[in-house]
Parts: sequence; C-alpha cells; structure tokens
Amino acid sequence: MEPMAPPVQKRRPMAEINVVPYIDVMLVLLIIFMVTAPMLVQTVPVDLPNVDATPTEIEPEDNTIIVSVNAAGLYFVERGDDDPKAMALADVTDYAGKITRQVPTTKLLIRGDENVAYGKVVELMGGLQAAGISNVGLITEAPDPQASR
Repeated sequence: MEPMAPPVQKRRPMAEINVVPYIDVMLVLLIIFMVTAPMLVQTVPVDLPNVDATPTEIEPEDNTIIVSVNAAGLYFVERGDDDPKAMALADVTDYAGKITRQVPTTKLLIRGDENVAYGKVVELMGGLQAAGISNVGLITEAPDPQASR
C-alpha cells in the first residue's frame, strides 16, 4: 500500500481591492491641477475665434511664451506677468528670438482676437519667422455645442 499524499489546501481568492495606488494617482493629479490652475488666467482681453481643432497638451514645466493680439491690433507678451504692456512688433520678435535662442524648447503660441485684422497676425508670424522661430501655434476656443442648436 502506497502512502497517501497530504490533502492540498486551496487558497481562497482575495476579494479586496487595493486602493493605495488610486490614492497616489489622485494626489498627483491634485498637485498637477493646483500648479496649472494659476497659469490658466488670461490677462489680455481677447475674443478668440471658435475653431473645431485638436487640443495641444502643454505641460506645466514647459517654457511657453504667449503673444496676444487684441482687437486694436496691439501686441502683448504674456509670460507670467500680471499686467503685460503693449509692445511694438519689432520688440516682440526680438524678445521671442532671444528667449528661444537661450531655451530652444520654448513653445510660442499666438492668441489673436477674432476681430483683429488678419494682417496683424500674419505680420507677427512673419516677424517671428524672420527671428528664426518657425514652430508657432495658434490658440483658439472650441465652438459651443449649444450654440449650433
């Protein structure tokens, strides 16, 4: 007669969810939102045109220069200033050129009022291109889905 093997004990499956990783993710998201919320404030009043486009992701640690063109055709450089001052086109392109030469990863975005003459935005883009900046983005607003009904 052969000796019998001891009975195999089955392990019961664990029916609990470990929530610690979810808490870590939520804390990281909270910190990201707390850091980016102050950067979302617009200082120059601009009515952006409504365009259905894919949003661009901007990381909080990215160096970003926003050049605004208001309805009167005045240029403003927004880079963390509380009250940006109107600048001449030559000053804007000179400033942006210096910054992008110092920090090549700097992103340049243009906010043009929907009521400004198209030529003012094109002049700005041409000046930036002459300063050696070829990667320029345009900021727009998504159309209101309620308005189309």
